[in-house]
Amino acid sequence: MEVVILAEAAEIGGVAADAFAALLEGKPHAVLGLATGSSPLAIYDELAARYAAGRISFRRARGFTLDEYVGLPADHPERYRNVIDTVFVSRVDFAPGAVQGPDGLAEDIPAACAAYEDAIQQAGGVDLQVVGIGTDGHIGFNEPGSSLASRTRIKTLTRQTRLDNARFFGGDLDAVPTHCLTQGLATIMAARHVILVALGRTKAEAVHQLVEGGVSAMWPATVLQHHPHVTVLLDDAAAQRLQLVDYYRETYRSKPDWQGL
Repeated sequence: MEVVILAEAAEIGGVAADAFAALLEGKPHAVLGLATGSSPLAIYDELAARYAAGRISFRRARGFTLDEYVGLPADHPERYRNVIDTVFVSRVDFAPGAVQGPDGLAEDIPAACAAYEDAIQQAGGVDLQVVGIGTDGHIGFNEPGSSLASRTRIKTLTRQTRLDNARFFGGDLDAVPTHCLTQGLATIMAARHVILVALGRTKAEAVHQLVEGGVSAMWPATVLQHHPHVTVLLDDAAAQRLQLVDYYRETYRSKPDWQGL
């Protein structure tokens, strides 16, 4: 697990965008795992800027979103398929239909989850997966207690997650859905490279558990300690609980120029 601590979100966006660029240069048809929420926004802003400048293209790439609320109308602005279109997909040159998401309006939820899992496999698996982390250590919507072997499925959201997300619904907790579809922890673990972004002091305890705690279903993100290629991108506030913070800073500063994420 590589831990990179930077001063601000814009720097994090640049470092992550470099990883996207390197991947797409060598594999233009790469499969990208796309997360929503506030943490990845700087990445998408930087990628959109590079596309506008002619420095990167997603024309041959494919994308799979991480999760989706159950029951939100197709035109709801907080439906994650609409969010990812707004913050990223519509700003670059993905081919029509190249980005898919779980179907939160499916009549047969288990079948829809199985079909989504199969679509990822048929695409060849995810090359680069972006994730955030919740204050309770969830990734995707794999809440505390989730099976470390889980695949795409329906989950009940904890009250804490709904409180955290109420800001996207005008502060109205009752407007936040109670259920979601999410890639499972084993699905995320199958990605060839995972980039986790955490910003702000409210994420500090979850980051501490992720990097320095024991692997536990009560802190689902800790399963990433078993992944062979994880990059954790943090601002100073999110890193403040790390016991080895000086070591992580020095390790990144002394990395050879040729060694990418």
